Amino acid sequence: MKKRWSALWLLFFILIVWDAVGRWTQVPAWLLPSPLKIFSAGLEDWSRFYVHVLSTASLSFVGFLTGTTAGLLAAILLHRVPALRQPLYPFIILSQNVPVIVLAPLLVIWFGFGLLPKIIVITLVCFFPVTIAALDGFKQTDRELVHYFTMCGASKSQMFWKLEMPHSLPSIFSGLKIAATYSVMGAVISEWLGSERGIGVYMTLASSSFRTDRVFVAIFSIMMLSLLFFFIIVLLERRMVAHQRKELG
Repeated sequence: MKKRWSALWLLFFILIVWDAVGRWTQVPAWLLPSPLKIFSAGLEDWSRFYVHVLSTASLSFVGFLTGTTAGLLAAILLHRVPALRQPLYPFIILSQNVPVIVLAPLLVIWFGFGLLPKIIVITLVCFFPVTIAALDGFKQTDRELVHYFTMCGASKSQMFWKLEMPHSLPSIFSGLKIAATYSVMGAVISEWLGSERGIGVYMTLASSSFRTDRVFVAIFSIMMLSLLFFFIIVLLERRMVAHQRKELG
C-alpha cells in the first residue's frame, strides 16, 4: 500500500514540476500545455472523447484475446510436439523483427480497411510475449515432480494438464501482463490505418489541428487504459495462482 501511495506522490510531484517549469520558462501552450490545461481539455471534450476510448478499449480487448489465445496454442503445440519447435521457433522470433508500423499498410492492401487488419496488428504484438513466456514456464517445471509423475504412470497429457500447465501459470501471466499493455498500443496503431473512431483517430485529428492539449489527453488515456488492463491481469493472476496453490497444497 505504501508503494502505491509513493507512486502517486511521485506522479503529483512530476505534475507540479511540469506546471512550474512551464510557467517559469513561459513555454507557449500550443507547444507544451500545462497539466491543468490538459485536464480542462479532457473535461471539456469528454462528451465526444469517451466514444473513442470505448472503441479503443473494445478493439484492444478483442485483439488481446485473439493474440493471447494464438500465443498459448502455439506454445502448447511447440511444447507437446518438440519436432516442430526447432524449425518454427526462429520464425516466431523473426515475426517480431518486422516493425508493425511498416507491416500495417500491407495489411490494409491485403484485407481492406475493416476490422480484420486491426485485429491482426494487435494479435502480432500480443502473440510473441505470451508464446515465449508460456514456453519458458513449461520448461521450468520441477524435474523431480516430472520424475514422480512418470513413476506413477502418468500419461503425457496428464503430465501436461496436471503438472506443467499449473506450474507455468506465473510465467504465463508475466506474458499476459506484457501483452495487455501492448494490446492498447497495437489498437492505437491499427486505428491509424483508417478508422472512424478510436483514441488513435482522436490523436491524429488533434495533432493536425495543433491541439497539443488534446494530444496529451489521448496520450494519458492510452496510459490509463494500459494500466487498467495490466491490473485486471494482476487480479486474475492472484486469484488463479492462489487457487492453484490451494489445490496443490
